[in-house]
Amino acid sequence: MSYLLHVLAVLPGLLICYLVFKLDKYEREPVSALVLAFLLGMVSTIPAIYFQKWTGAIEVLHDRHAGLTFIASFGVIAISEELVKFAVMLFFIYPRKFFNEPFDGIVYAVLIAMGFATVENIIYAAHFGMETTIVRAFTAVPAHFVFAIIQGYYIGLAKFKPGAHPALMLVGLAVSILIHGIYDFLILQQLSEWLSVLGSITIYICLFYCGQLFRQHLNSSPFRHRHEL
Repeated sequence: MSYLLHVLAVLPGLLICYLVFKLDKYEREPVSALVLAFLLGMVSTIPAIYFQKWTGAIEVLHDRHAGLTFIASFGVIAISEELVKFAVMLFFIYPRKFFNEPFDGIVYAVLIAMGFATVENIIYAAHFGMETTIVRAFTAVPAHFVFAIIQGYYIGLAKFKPGAHPALMLVGLAVSILIHGIYDFLILQQLSEWLSVLGSITIYICLFYCGQLFRQHLNSSPFRHRHEL
């Protein structure tokens, strides 16, 4: 794989990581913690890929049967990928002292997701080349960004909002799986190219909604007033 292809595979995820780092303006996270989250996201691709291969979901995606594609998209790919990212967040990030405000839920969820998406990009680049890598920079990577914001928003809400219940984390997981499944089905189905286009458009509509989630957690930051002094 060429140097340029490597750069194009890795760059989108790193740019999103930098964007989130800059948006976290009231209390920046330690770089070591951000790197840890990104690396754990990369490692989390291993169980997800093995599970997808074990279930035969990868082979199903080459089938034109819409029903099988639907099952693979929702029942295997979306669940396995969102669940491993959620597990990394729950066991390695959530209990740590550096997770000390609601917005951190979004920050670390995004870093984990970008680590995951970067490994995916490298794999796709090696198998399918430049065109697929460029397309994924504007589709699959923003999609993982959306799924992560949703998960992270609810995790931050569950940990810090007074009276909130940890079950809110499961709401975030469920919603991210639902949107991920819808996106994958629309992109992978072979019924109509227009449905694939709709899948990409849907992600950018969701990004607009996710901007509101960003603002809500930033506005509720306990470090906001200290920053404004």
